[in-house]
Amino acid sequence: MAETMRQTIATILKSIERYNPANLQTLERYVEMQSRENTYDLEANLAVLKLYQFNPEKFNPDITCQILLKALTNFPHTDFTLCKCLLLESVVENETISQIKYLADILEQCDFAQFWNRVHQMPELCNRISSFHDSIRKFVCHVVGITFQTIDKNNLANLLGGIDDVTLKHWVKKYGWRDDGNLIFIANQDDNIKTKNITEKIEFDHLAPLMTIL
Repeated sequence: MAETMRQTIATILKSIERYNPANLQTLERYVEMQSRENTYDLEANLAVLKLYQFNPEKFNPDITCQILLKALTNFPHTDFTLCKCLLLESVVENETISQIKYLADILEQCDFAQFWNRVHQMPELCNRISSFHDSIRKFVCHVVGITFQTIDKNNLANLLGGIDDVTLKHWVKKYGWRDDGNLIFIANQDDNIKTKNITEKIEFDHLAPLMTIL
């Protein structure tokens, strides 16, 4: 059933039918399938938002929220910005959509403590997206991996949403980090921060034409 729907959607998106409002219900069901099954199709979701833009009377706030939350799960890619640009001004004023926009802002700022605090205040909304929390944790791990050489174990657990020791061990193992007691060794960041000397070799033959001009 899921594969049949994917093929149907792919056919719609390849033709002028992507702009046909009659296909909106099919596309909306596909969004709900993505939320349930932890799949993701940005192009299809953008097509839904574009149809809402062209047909504001058919706007569905619930589907829009699911699209925006799915876009959050694909950070650090710019999917959320692409989706946000297709929202009408009147839509942005929706309270739930405003809350999701705020989540995107603090996630982009890497304010993970505030992010998880807000997520825990809206469990019904975020829990509708399968593996939402783990998808965000992948982004957190990405940031930690390029930022830290070592990090306090409790600090890392809090950055990942206040997870327990068993779950923390899972993420440490997943990214090949090392547990050193109270610290987690992430990586040697020397190559990323130390100054590099760059030597340019310019042959005299290359300078000769310039010297003649001077």
